[in-house]
Amino acid sequence: MNASEALDLPLLEEGLLCVEPLLNANVVTGDSFLDSVTTHLIAAGGKRLRPLLALAAATGGEREATHDDLMGAVAVELVHLASLYHDDVLDEATIRRNVESVNSRFGNLVAIVAGDYLLARSAAIAASLGTEVAALLAETLAKLCQGQVAEVRSAFQITRSREDYIRAITGKTAALTSTSCRIGALTGGRPTAEVDALTEYGHCFGMVFQIRDDILDITATAGELLKPAGQDLAEGIYNLPTLVALADPDSGPDLRALLGQPLGQPEREKACAIVAASSGIGVAVNEARTYVERARDATSGVSNHALQEGLTQLATELLSDLPG
Repeated sequence: MNASEALDLPLLEEGLLCVEPLLNANVVTGDSFLDSVTTHLIAAGGKRLRPLLALAAATGGEREATHDDLMGAVAVELVHLASLYHDDVLDEATIRRNVESVNSRFGNLVAIVAGDYLLARSAAIAASLGTEVAALLAETLAKLCQGQVAEVRSAFQITRSREDYIRAITGKTAALTSTSCRIGALTGGRPTAEVDALTEYGHCFGMVFQIRDDILDITATAGELLKPAGQDLAEGIYNLPTLVALADPDSGPDLRALLGQPLGQPEREKACAIVAASSGIGVAVNEARTYVERARDATSGVSNHALQEGLTQLATELLSDLPG
């Protein structure tokens, strides 16, 4: 998915191009070793989805981004990058964005501390944008931690509830996409009703984004994912398709016999096949569609018609590569 093309808003691409050098400028310290660590994933590129949401909410593609708009976009991307540094330590990942992960290259301790440094830089930027943005970012960081803890706590639990799953992804994914939209709306000086509408859109978008990712973990190939298929299953992270399959009387018994423990490659492939053939994929796709509808409803509170259309298309585009 090309998010910028889906939004199709004038001047948005120019704003994104301005974000890139600002990301580097705001993490470089002059210490060559630390700089090589903090810029490692910036140099590797990425979708820059959260800055895109922030800039779209701020400008609607109608004007050039201001300094505050750009710095809000930088702040949310630094939080996202920091979460990747920390996630890769937890997952013992070796590859991220087609390059060696920070923990693999520099070690776990350096990856954790560098992630903390990125969070500190993001907090400093947020403080420069005012107390409301600073408080919002601090609250978002707390939600990210809560979501991650909820996921870690439920690892390998075949009795995990759908409510726990929703709570976890609300924190670990949707909180930051929601905040990205809200910070953009705030720096853009939008009316309170539009700020709230864009915040709700960002939440729904994040939910669709994560559910989609969880579906593709089961149905996509390793080449499409740029990581092994079924990685969540192997690591004991039982997401919505798997939880539905576990509750299904047809697929549940065979799946329960496999899960609850780390999986080798043959077991991983078998578990993926069981979930893929179950009702879990269809239920998860329908859940994603529900959040797309909610995202579309939220855009009705945005006065800019082009922004309404772009945001709706962006959320809908997330469904394009899902089964059914």
